[in-house]
Amino acid sequence: MKKIKIATLGLCFLTVFSCATKQGTGALIGAGGGTVLGAIIGKIAGNAAVGAAIGGAVGAGTGAVIGHHMDKVAAEAAKVNNAKVEEVTDANGLKAVKVTFDSGILFATNKAILNSGSKNDLSKFSSVLKNNSDCHVDIYGHTDNTGNDGINIPLSNSRAQSVVNYLKSCGVSPYQFQKVEGKGSSSPVADNTTAAGRQQNRRVEVYLYASPAMVNAANNGTLSE
Repeated sequence: MKKIKIATLGLCFLTVFSCATKQGTGALIGAGGGTVLGAIIGKIAGNAAVGAAIGGAVGAGTGAVIGHHMDKVAAEAAKVNNAKVEEVTDANGLKAVKVTFDSGILFATNKAILNSGSKNDLSKFSSVLKNNSDCHVDIYGHTDNTGNDGINIPLSNSRAQSVVNYLKSCGVSPYQFQKVEGKGSSSPVADNTTAAGRQQNRRVEVYLYASPAMVNAANNGTLSE
């Protein structure tokens, strides 16, 4: 059994270094994918920490390139009026960008029709998406806890969809949008017992993160930083 484990470990090492040296393979091995592969090696070898370190080394280059690229995306988004921009991490452990718009700026109370002023901001934001068409985009609508889910979830969903529809009308590719969802009051970011907190909870969040095409470009050395 010990010999089998050693042989299997050797095959895993060959797989890792093949992915690290051959361009165009291991397209999903970025910072996140590399860690997953490393964890598998660690489990076989009986040392998860060592396996994770190997996986991280494989994906470090790709993750760094995508990180620099997303820094530029964040800086561009930060120029849009009324947009709160944060750098976050996606499900694969890669750097991503979160942009939050206050629903009070976008919409009238209990409405899902965009204000005329907010259209100017979203028009500028559409340029960010068009300039970074290799980003995938998720959009989530949120409300405070006033009312009930029967009202809040449909309203937040309609608001998220209104933002998507307007961005599409500005020329953003529909293929960039992956998830559009209303979450109602289920994900507060502030205290709903205060007026200021409820205002923060009424929002639309936009997440920009690496598409498979971006990961491929990073792996192949063709993604501009």
